[in-house]
Amino acid sequence: MQAELEKLKEEKPSVIQAISDARDQGDLSENAEYHAARERLGFIEGRIMEIESKLSHAEVIEVKNLSGDSVMFGATVTLSMLSDNNGEVEYVYKVVGEYEADVSNQLISTSSPLGSALIGKKVGEYVEVTVPNGEKLYKIVKIEFK
Repeated sequence: MQAELEKLKEEKPSVIQAISDARDQGDLSENAEYHAARERLGFIEGRIMEIESKLSHAEVIEVKNLSGDSVMFGATVTLSMLSDNNGEVEYVYKVVGEYEADVSNQLISTSSPLGSALIGKKVGEYVEVTVPNGEKLYKIVKIEFK
């Protein structure tokens, strides 16, 4: 989020300049560049306010200081799932906030279908998750905080 905020703040002056340049072209009622730049500026300002608000209320949590025997934010969870060819497949995911989620890096959000199903569960328990191609059943093998 911090990177997006910095990028938006860097972009804002050039959008303001684009509005000024478009305004210098005369009639604003039919000036598409002016209207597009104004719309972009509105988006940038709104997004900056939204991100700054979220950051001001954010709290840094040291995951290594967490512990427990149930899945919660910050937990790294090893799951086992029976595959179609009757073998077991293991998956390892870290449960993170929605803005950190990146499934390609095994980071799942607490609000994702799998993340929300895992919250509060313990080793040995099963979770069933609805995915686009049906239901998946996972067994919790290990919970770590690292």
